[in-house]
Amino acid sequence: MNKLLFVYNANSGIGNMVMDIAHKLFSPETYACNLCAITFDTFSENKTWKQFREQSDIDMSFFHIDEFELKHMNQKFDYPIILKQTNTKLHSFLSKECIDKLTSVETLITAIETKFKHQ
Repeated sequence: MNKLLFVYNANSGIGNMVMDIAHKLFSPETYACNLCAITFDTFSENKTWKQFREQSDIDMSFFHIDEFELKHMNQKFDYPIILKQTNTKLHSFLSKECIDKLTSVETLITAIETKFKHQ
């Protein structure tokens, strides 16, 4: 089983969502989650990303930090991160450093498709 786990550098909950929206609106250059910034517009999921996610053959799951760490208690990473799950093992697929260098949803999609095909 090969699955990608996307872990955003944000916690779940309404309060955190409101704070994230405010941060995106008033200080986007200091926003701490490039994965969030690329895959979500200010108030909704990016349309290009949503189309890719819904039409892709890649099995994907999405987590906030608190959700991920609750499910995978002994796993700690620098967030955001995309992990590849093979059976019960997790491996870095796209690290925080790689994600932070991405400039658009298109570059994210290309990176995922290219790397997934070569693994």
